[in-house]
Amino acid sequence: MPSQAERRAATQGMILDSARRLFADQGFEATSIDDIAVAAGVAKGAVYHHFASKEALFAEVLEGVQAELASAQPPPGFRSPGDPVQLIELGVLHYLLAACEPPARRILLIDGPVVIGWRQWREIDDRYFGAGTKAVLGQVLGETASEREVDLLAHLLMGAVMEAALICATADDPQRSAHELAAAVGRMVEGLRAPRR
Repeated sequence: MPSQAERRAATQGMILDSARRLFADQGFEATSIDDIAVAAGVAKGAVYHHFASKEALFAEVLEGVQAELASAQPPPGFRSPGDPVQLIELGVLHYLLAACEPPARRILLIDGPVVIGWRQWREIDDRYFGAGTKAVLGQVLGETASEREVDLLAHLLMGAVMEAALICATADDPQRSAHELAAAVGRMVEGLRAPRR
């Protein structure tokens, strides 16, 4: 017999899965708590028991999407190059292509900034991609770069990638835009490379 904690986790999982499908298909505004409860097979009160509001539920769904993007393995063609600038360019391309897939695009790029606000949206992005960005950017900048310089440039780079993702989200051809924007980010980062001795 499942424990109370297991039943609670199972109910939360059903609610999150249903909410994610509905938010991806219909968008945040068109999805009601009633819709989510029906899709999850639970009472409306159960949704509010686990999530304080529709916005809180959406934030949890968005966090899950970011976690999946951060942990997704790149496709076989994305071999990890030894050059950190190429690694950044390929990483950006992988992220943009994955973020532009319809379910992720709607939740992450179209509704996300509006529903949870820019600040929380950026905090979630930084939580999943900040450390990796700083590590690779530190390799590009070289040993003489201060920790502060790496941190500041990483924030600027992540801002550029977020802007690229937003452009892709509304582009007529998101995949083409992803390739063009990733190449542009690569050119931008190349300008930061520490001079070779």
